[in-house]
Amino acid sequence: MSKYIVGVTGASGSIYAQRLIEVLLAKDYQIYLVISQPGQQVWSSELGIELGESTQELESNLRSHFKLSKDDQSLLCFDNDNLAAPIASGSFKTAGMMVIPCSMATLAGISSGRASSLLKRAADVCLKEKRQLIVVPRETPLNVIHLENMLKLARLGVDIIPPMPGFYNQPQTIDDLVNFVVGRVLDRLEVEHNIYQRWQ
Repeated sequence: MSKYIVGVTGASGSIYAQRLIEVLLAKDYQIYLVISQPGQQVWSSELGIELGESTQELESNLRSHFKLSKDDQSLLCFDNDNLAAPIASGSFKTAGMMVIPCSMATLAGISSGRASSLLKRAADVCLKEKRQLIVVPRETPLNVIHLENMLKLARLGVDIIPPMPGFYNQPQTIDDLVNFVVGRVLDRLEVEHNIYQRWQ
């Protein structure tokens, strides 16, 4: 079972992370999930899903939300302060990491190598081990600092995928817009899917 790290920050767009996790779980990938404290607040606010006060509660509530059994190991959650977690080490192998959505503060931390939290440390590990790292930055408008941080990461091989939906497939619902963005992330992971209509 391939392992992916999913990092969720306090930027708007928790729905993208939720859909990405749904698809990866359905395809039998194992998810190592880290949600920052602001990310938990935004997740609850945007999706109406209470995550609880502890990492154990968060994991239990998300397993229930994604219809997993309480002992299912396909979704594992880690406290963002836990720098002793497996994903903090380069010797722990994963297939890569997605930061979705990614706040500008997290983007700045990753681009400067300031691995002050588990989420940023896991991203730093992907950079140093040359594993795939995908960042889905959510901010508008973008200032020069934001753009320079993205350029710096892009030059290091990071995939920058802003959540910009396409409209050539005539989306009818919010789910259509979300699926387009998540589908583009899955394309970069080379994960087969049919969640959005491709250009013919």
